[in-house]
This record gives sequence, C-alpha cells and structure tokens, in this order.
Amino acid sequence: MRAVVIAMDVEDRDFFSFILRRMGLTVAARVDLDQITMLLSDQPVDLILLSQDNQPHLLDQLQSIRSVTQAPLILFAEAPTEDQQCGWLDIGVDLVLKRPLAPRLLTRYVKMLLRRAGTVPVTILPSLQAGQLTLNPTTRIIRIADAPKQRLSPLEFRLLYLLMTNRAQVIPVDTIVERVWGYSGTGNRELVRGLVRRLRRRLEINPEVLSYIQTIPGIGYRFEIMPTSEND
Repeated sequence: MRAVVIAMDVEDRDFFSFILRRMGLTVAARVDLDQITMLLSDQPVDLILLSQDNQPHLLDQLQSIRSVTQAPLILFAEAPTEDQQCGWLDIGVDLVLKRPLAPRLLTRYVKMLLRRAGTVPVTILPSLQAGQLTLNPTTRIIRIADAPKQRLSPLEFRLLYLLMTNRAQVIPVDTIVERVWGYSGTGNRELVRGLVRRLRRRLEINPEVLSYIQTIPGIGYRFEIMPTSEND
C-alpha cells in the first residue's frame, strides 16, 4: 500500500514517514501542497497524511486533493479551532488530529481508516450493462459495442457507477459531490461539470448526440439511454 506525507517541517516528514514505513506502507514525502494534485492524478495512493499549519489557502488545496482522490486523509494541526476543524471535515478530511500524538495512537488511526476504506472492495460489485455499454467494476474498464476498451479513472468510475446504479433517476449535484468525492456541503457545480464532461468524452461516440448522461438543468444528472439530449 502507498502513502504520501505532506509536511513543511522536515522533522514531521521524517517522523510520519518512519511510522508509516514501520507499518509496511510505501511512503512518498512531499513539501509542496500546491503540486500534490498532479502527483495524485498520476500515482494513486491509499493514504494521505498532511501536516500544514497556517496555510492561507488550505481549504482550496484540500478541495483540489479531493477532486482527484478519495483516499483516506489525515490532517495534523497544532491548535485548531472548532470552526477550522469543521471546515476541514466538511471539505473532505477524514480525521483531524492534534499534535503531539503518540505513535501508537497514530498507527491505530491509520489502520482504522485503511480498514474502513477497504471494507467494500470493488471486486464484489457486479458488472453493469446498459444497451451497448458494459462497466466492469473490478478493472474500472468500460466497453461500448465493439469499440476498444477504456479504463476509467477512480473518479470517473465512481460517477458512472453511481449514475448506472440509479438509472433513470436524477442525481442532484450535491449528492454527486458527496458520493464521488466523499464530502458533504454545497456542491461545486464546476467540479461536477468538469468530471461529467471528461466521462462523456469516453462514452459518447458522437459528442453532438448525448446517449447516456443527461443534464437536468439546475438539478443534476441522470443516466438514461436516449437518442438525443440537451447539451451540458
């Protein structure tokens, strides 16, 4: 399993990396939070441990992380206020921990999050088929008729699986944000719209005729096989 440690302080990076490696995880240590989304897009991880106090744009950076991965995220803080903790949890942080923390406790928190994240492996999810479209959750591969197979990103897969398992039902944007990115609150319509656009490029043979994902203006999206549809 892979973890990434993001910390400005070198002692924090060494301390957290040592503990995670002792647990058997492969660890990548990083300093720059602004560039982490590019890393996570190219190299999926199973755990993110973040120690970044007094960052002026921390909420925006956390949202950027959640736009590319739903991996368990632990945030360490020196003396967070209640409002700060609520904001971090609302944006998608799984666990806020105060420093200092004993290594024994950290290992147990990490095991808890990894256990919960792995309680429903995709291998037990059934394959889905709708018309000429087939989705294999085990491999995240889609196939449309005789066209070449395509492997979806984790976010693309979660969105398509959510829509296909609720076929013909309108899924509100806020629900999509909660189910796909893993945090609640007011949905980011641009975030969802961008993911829908990327998924449509994989699904639609003719971009002028939307055959699978339909836009319901002002509400959300619906999976339904139709010959024509409104544009996003």
